[in-house]
Amino acid sequence: MTTLRLTLIQTDLAWQSAARNLALLQPQLAALAGKTDLVVLPEMFTSAFAMGAGALAESHPGPTLTWLQQQAADLDAAIAGSVAVSEGGQRFNRLYFVTPDGQWRSYDKRHLFRMLDEHKRYGAGSRKLLVEWRGWRILPLVCYDLRFPVWSRYTAAEPYDLLIYVANWPAARSQHWRTLLQARAIENLSFVAGVNRIGRDGNDLEYDGFSAVISPQGTEVLQAGSQPGAHHCTLELVSLRDWRERFPAWMDADRFQLLD
Repeated sequence: MTTLRLTLIQTDLAWQSAARNLALLQPQLAALAGKTDLVVLPEMFTSAFAMGAGALAESHPGPTLTWLQQQAADLDAAIAGSVAVSEGGQRFNRLYFVTPDGQWRSYDKRHLFRMLDEHKRYGAGSRKLLVEWRGWRILPLVCYDLRFPVWSRYTAAEPYDLLIYVANWPAARSQHWRTLLQARAIENLSFVAGVNRIGRDGNDLEYDGFSAVISPQGTEVLQAGSQPGAHHCTLELVSLRDWRERFPAWMDADRFQLLD
């Protein structure tokens, strides 16, 4: 498939209430059946970014993963978003990427937000997740990862077409969010999608959204502003490949090796 119908769900989130958040998302997702190829939800979409949610972290695999599998099957689309999970005696901010056949893969957030003590309550991931979906190579990451460009660097060994960030990114740093999404797209010659929430959380932090999709040239394909709901766009793989052929800057990138 050379096109990808992409949907970003920008929404307020109830504080530490999975039942309320899933009930909020359910009708929005139901309306998308047959109309999209990939739906992306915000970071910690069942609890909001509540570090106390560690006590509410569900076992892996758990009920939210089952819920995501059902949504993907009903939509005939992949769905992605992160939740607080507990596995092996440790907690993780885990992104699930689930396809309509019930298959799933996961990524644990690597860069943990120390300003709210996330690094004290959750374990850091050590491996990227590269998935292929309907002809597209996709790299999904989580929120604070956006500030660390080496982790998302496009290379011949780890190529991708779409870079995704799911986030709870406060309005106080909204300009950083918008600028860094654009930078990641330009430097990696890739489409970049960033999904943020809106509203106010239990830490009294305000979120203004600005979920967006950025083209490899750095232009906005989609800009949600602060409007709630499902925001859609269609991406063309041929335009991405054409740009990389005409402007192959990735071939001159410095070689490096990540060390833990």
